[in-house]
Amino acid sequence: MSAVAPSSAVPGSPVAPGRPSPSAAAVRHRPRPRIPYLLLVPAVVVLLLGMGYPVVWQLITSTRKFGLAQQFGQPAEFVGLGNYLALVRDPQFLAVIARSIAFCLVTAAVTVVVGTLLALLMTAVGRVIRLVLQVSLLLAWAMPVVAAMTVWIWLFDRRRGVVNYLLDALGLPFYRFDWLAQPLTFFLVAMIIVVWMSVPFVAFSVYAGLTQVSDEVLEAAQLDGASGAQRFRHIIAPMIRPVLSIVLLLQLIWDLRVFTQFTMLQDAGSKSSDFDVLGTYIYKLATSSQDFGTASAFSVLVLLLTIALSWFYVRDLMKGEQR
Repeated sequence: MSAVAPSSAVPGSPVAPGRPSPSAAAVRHRPRPRIPYLLLVPAVVVLLLGMGYPVVWQLITSTRKFGLAQQFGQPAEFVGLGNYLALVRDPQFLAVIARSIAFCLVTAAVTVVVGTLLALLMTAVGRVIRLVLQVSLLLAWAMPVVAAMTVWIWLFDRRRGVVNYLLDALGLPFYRFDWLAQPLTFFLVAMIIVVWMSVPFVAFSVYAGLTQVSDEVLEAAQLDGASGAQRFRHIIAPMIRPVLSIVLLLQLIWDLRVFTQFTMLQDAGSKSSDFDVLGTYIYKLATSSQDFGTASAFSVLVLLLTIALSWFYVRDLMKGEQR
């Protein structure tokens, strides 16, 4: 039998043994397709028009001084960085920044922990209980903020509130206790409300990540003697780390810019500046004081602060994608 001569390699077929593979340099210098970048152009244009213009307007306004004359049509005076310097020298500014960051970090951490626990609970219970829990979370998440705040303010009302009634029935000294009069209890109530409104998003996001964890791997770890805490720490947590990172990042941004909850709580209780966070402080500068220049400067600083808090998590996500 005559030997069959080896046929030439077909394009796209596996490389024969001994034949050199394409060099990494040739693959690296291969021209990239342009269609994905062209498809991104409309989204980038809409993003620049929707967000670029307000940011530029804030930057321009933050360099001008507004007063009584501007209400009668006079152009605002250009003061450069004067509004920023005035903010830095204001002790109330530093107090609001510290208060807002502390509230943001604590609330975001509590939200992610509670949301993760609820997501783990949804994977452990039966179908009926899981459905009831998911519907309850969805209803809490879909409730309008103003309607939800009306209910929460009624619950913590010092005269007719259910919370004071139940605590007083247990023998605790909470008869007509004013939760919104002291900064500590005020921020505790605000944290409870913000966590209640944010937990459903975290729970659903983490639950979606948990559905991608292999049951076989968890069963094998359980057969090897790993406890539930060990399985979560060494198997589940590393696999859902991207989900946890992104929900924590979003919670930090949202909790730093919280406004409606604090405004309605201040309207129901004390309007003291000791209860102000970034959103309410900017609102008071722009509406009560009519100081649009300082309010715009504060808004720019809040934007920079948000980028600074988010940068570490964004960099970690980018490193994870590169790996």
